[in-house]
Amino acid sequence: MSLYDDAVLVLKGYEDQPELRQVYLDHLSAHGEAGMWKPCTAGHLTASALVIDPARGRVLLTLHKKLRMWLQMGGHCEHGDRTLAAAALREATEESGVPGLTLLAGGPVRLDRHPIPGPCTQHLDVQYAALAAPDATEAISDESLDLRWFPYDKVADVADTSVVRLVEATRARL
Repeated sequence: MSLYDDAVLVLKGYEDQPELRQVYLDHLSAHGEAGMWKPCTAGHLTASALVIDPARGRVLLTLHKKLRMWLQMGGHCEHGDRTLAAAALREATEESGVPGLTLLAGGPVRLDRHPIPGPCTQHLDVQYAALAAPDATEAISDESLDLRWFPYDKVADVADTSVVRLVEATRARL
């Protein structure tokens, strides 16, 4: 099965946010497999994961180097990714430096469509949650200016509403 086929199945099985879910499916229908990849100027799917430590009531956010915003880990799908879940887990592991992350069961936690500058017009992000051990040690990647653990109630002080919604949805699923 291709990453495209997996994305269609994941999105068809995702029961929340029905209008936005349909936007994602319509995008894939209109652009085919090209709608998965960065060169698609009409937008493309991305995969992200909120790294969460439920035992200590905190999340790990990255200060994104280009955007200079506190965000969850994530980014573009790569041709070696077999599934959206695998892409999200790869991104979370690469950007956090935390070994042994596992995805929260139940598939994506949220969808988030956001405009981006440049030749592409939008990211259609499929957002997962990745569970970290309480003793997890992070390591900054070259894509980050900083990595920091934030208690749940402090996320709104540093991050935008999309990250706050992702934290809320993840906590509701725990």
